This record gives sequence, C-alpha cells and structure tokens, in this order.
Amino acid sequence: MKKLSISGIILIVLVSLVPTPPARAAESSAAVWMKYEIPFVSNKTYDNPLYDIKYFKATFTSPTGRNKTVHGFWDGGQDWKIRFQPDEQGRWTYLTACSDTSNRGLNGIEGSFDCGANSSELDIHRRGAVIRPPGAYHLSHADGTPFLWTGCTAWNGALLSSEAEWEKYLSQRVASGYSVIQFVTTQWRGGETDSEGRVAFTGSGKIEINPEFFNRLDKKIDHVNSHGLLAAPVILWALPFGQARHLSPGYYLPQEEAILLARYIVARYGANHVSWVLGGDGRYIDEYEQRWKKIGQGVFGDGEYQGIVSQHPHGRSWIGRAYRDEAWLDVIGYQSSHGNQANVVNWINSGPPSRDWDKLPARPIINMEPNYEEIFFRITARDVRNASYWSLLATPVAGITYGAYGIWPWLQEGNEIQNHGSPSIEGREYTPWYDSINLPGSIQVGYLASFFRKLQWWRLRPAPQLLASQPGEETFNHFISVAATDDKSLIVAYLPVQSAIILFNPFGAKYQAEWFDPIRNKYNPAEVSYPEGLIQLHSPLDQDMLLILRKL
Repeated sequence: MKKLSISGIILIVLVSLVPTPPARAAESSAAVWMKYEIPFVSNKTYDNPLYDIKYFKATFTSPTGRNKTVHGFWDGGQDWKIRFQPDEQGRWTYLTACSDTSNRGLNGIEGSFDCGANSSELDIHRRGAVIRPPGAYHLSHADGTPFLWTGCTAWNGALLSSEAEWEKYLSQRVASGYSVIQFVTTQWRGGETDSEGRVAFTGSGKIEINPEFFNRLDKKIDHVNSHGLLAAPVILWALPFGQARHLSPGYYLPQEEAILLARYIVARYGANHVSWVLGGDGRYIDEYEQRWKKIGQGVFGDGEYQGIVSQHPHGRSWIGRAYRDEAWLDVIGYQSSHGNQANVVNWINSGPPSRDWDKLPARPIINMEPNYEEIFFRITARDVRNASYWSLLATPVAGITYGAYGIWPWLQEGNEIQNHGSPSIEGREYTPWYDSINLPGSIQVGYLASFFRKLQWWRLRPAPQLLASQPGEETFNHFISVAATDDKSLIVAYLPVQSAIILFNPFGAKYQAEWFDPIRNKYNPAEVSYPEGLIQLHSPLDQDMLLILRKL
C-alpha cells in the first residue's frame, strides 16, 4: 500500500475545505411583464410541504442591479416552482434559498435568463403591472398610465366554469369595457368544490394542499390575463355569520393555517397580473381586527410578494380608520350592500368613506360590492347606476365593481345557489350568468367606464361645497354628487333624477357644458345660465344624467 506524502495530505485537506459551488439551473428566456416560471425538483419528499418547508424563495437581480425576492410553492410530488414577473429587459440572475438547507434541489440554486420585449398590445403587458403610486388615490400601470378599476363579480366563475364558458364571459367583459375580474380561489360557502369535485385544501386545524385543484385554477387565471384583465382573487372568504359560515376559510381556519394557505396562493399566482383580495365578505374590525391585521402582516409584511392588496369587508363595514397604518394594504375596499333604501343610499353619500377619505393616508377607495342587479328582484339597472355613480364620486375617483345575482354564483338554468336559498322567488327565476352579462345594468357599467376614461378622472375630488342646493337633504335618493379638479377646470355632477342643478361660481368662470346619458351612452350639449356668482342648468330627460363642465 502506498503512503501519502505530507504535501499530498495537505492538498486533500485544502480541496475538502473549498465550498461546493451552487448548482446552476438551465437558462431560458422571458418577456417583460409576463409570467416566467422556473421548475425545481426536490431531492426529498415531505409528508406535508406546507409545514415541513418554512420557506423556499429566490432573490432576483435585475439588469440594473435591483433585487426582488419572491416565494416558490410545492406543485405535487417532488415538483416545486417559482414564478416571477420581470419588469426590465436584459439579463436577470437569481439565487434560491430553502429552509431545508440540505435539499440540493431547492437550496442554493443559481440561474439566469434573458428578458426581452413582448409583442402584446394589451395594456397590462405594454404599460406594465397595476400598482398603487405613492400618495395617489388611484391605481396606475407601472409606466404611470392611470388604471380605472371596473370590476365584475364572478365569485364562482373560475371554480365552476368550463373553458368555453370562461372564454365567453371574459370576451364579453372586455368588449363591455371591464378591466378587473373578482373571483374566489378556494372552496367557500357559495361553492363547496370546483366543477370537478375538487377542493383547494383539506383539514382545518392542520391543512393539506391539493395541487390538482390549483393546476386547474392556473389556466383560469392565465386566461383572465390573456384578455388584458386584472385578476382580483379572493384568497380567504371570511364571512363570520350567516348560513354555512363554517365553509368560509378566513373564518374557520386558525390564524397560522390561514397565513400558510394565503402565502401558498400568493406565491403561486403572484407572477400573474393580480390585485389580491385578502379576505372576502369578512369583518376586519372590532373583535376580528387583530386577527386580520396579523394575517395581513403574516402574508404580506415581509414585502416578498408580487401584486397589490385590498380587503373586501361585509356590508357597510368601514376599515379605513382602523387600517390606516397597515403598510401592506394598497386599496381600501368596501361593500355598500344590496339595497336601495335610505340607510344604504345615505351610507354611500354621507357615510364613512365620504367623511374620511381626506383624513387618511392617500389610497384608492373602491366600492367592491354595490347592489347586485336582480338581487331579490328589487334591484334594477337604475339602482345599479345610482350606487355606482354615487360611490365613484363620494371619494376620489378610483373605480367600481358590478355584480349580478346570476353571475357571481355562475348560475345555470335550473341550478340552485349553494347556501344562499332558492334560485327563484314566487316562481320567478334569476337570470343565468350567460344572460346576466347582458342585463341593462351590466352594459351600462361599461358605459360608465367609457365615460370616465374620456376624462382626466384621476384628478377628480369630491366637491359637495360647489352645490348651492342639495335635493338629497329632502329626498334621500335625489342626492346630487359633484366632483371637480382642484383648479375647477373640470366639474362632473351626477343627477339621479331630472332636476335643476345650481353651482357656486364666485370667480365668474365660463364653461363648456355637456350632458351624458348613462342609459343610452350618448352625449348632448347643455344650455348654461350664469346668475350672479352661480352656474345653473336643468337636466333634459326624465331619468338620471351626468353633467360635464369644462372651463373655457
């Protein structure tokens, strides 16, 4: 047997001390503002990856040296993925980190990819992700182009639709001027499984993810974006009362499990164009306030995610003051609830959103659930228009969401709505989803979006002080809403009934005036008179109308 020399022994020792270089992933190419997916294969199998792996993430370094860390997710078996949306063209690099540092398939993997331009004409790909600009009351694309939230409520759409149905729905929403689709991402009280009988997870005290459920959902969310629409996924439905509340994950899951499930969903879909709705229909104040603040901080507090974040509270619940210092919250959502009576109308026009908006840090404020068209057969297209325009003008204009009682449950003819009572009242059946998308209010919300997009809507602020006389003080649903730019170069007013409107005009400015018909989507010139210090007009039709005044 040969003996090793002293120098040979030293060489072996030195070589053993040299660290093993990180594994390198195969290179591929990406397109800016598009989802880029990197697959990984774990060299271990875990009993429950949601708990066994505390983190699996990658830090991406842009061509200009910016760093962004996002989390990956388990996709079944030994398959893991990280999805990322690059926002610069050029060469990107990344380095992964895993809580199980001994897992050579997940930890310490280096990689790079080239990101080029994309050829899409869609705004989300051409102008970039939807963001909340610092200090702004509206959303915008990354390039600064204002983004008007015009949402449609399809809570069960992604869960229950076929591919052909989802295509029909999304195509029609785009053609009608919508920009956002709100939907639920797990089983919940209104949809106990997806169309194939699968659930997103099982368990409650301890949960297990079902990747097959999410593989199907992947295609639905990709399809939303492929139509140029912003996806607004509800992560944790949270209604704490009412029928089947035990099916609301945001209500019954322990705080740790709620955070784990939410972080999984955020990791899986963050590279899509998304606006997260952390909780759906929940109570996020009073006895539930600390729970939801901790969930929000647990999911988004580290900043290692993609997308913007909102909350969707239950009816006439206002979180603006309580959440003013929650840095993770980008959009203050609210729900004015499903009525046309005085308490609902007064809450929209004179309630907390209209009173608080200028006393809080600047954020978009959006009514994410005004009254559903046809609900209980008492809400008409007129009620939809009233609630929508009132809500938009009660705070700085940011957006509105439409809903129909046949769309949100993805109602088919003859089907029942799960845990929401009968699909008919006194023999009268609700309109199925495929016809509800063409209801008058549904089309007219599209007109609303077109109307505002022709204006510099992001400059508008509530201006009730301009109104010399408020009819709403005598008759609640005759309330006239007024908004204006700071310099009064643009004034917009919504008149819910035919009436006169008198505005203060102390500096004697002259305006070009125009009426907009929100039912027929038509404009008509307006006749203006200028009594001393005032502007006076009278709406021409026996219906609701909008007035546009542009300073000459």
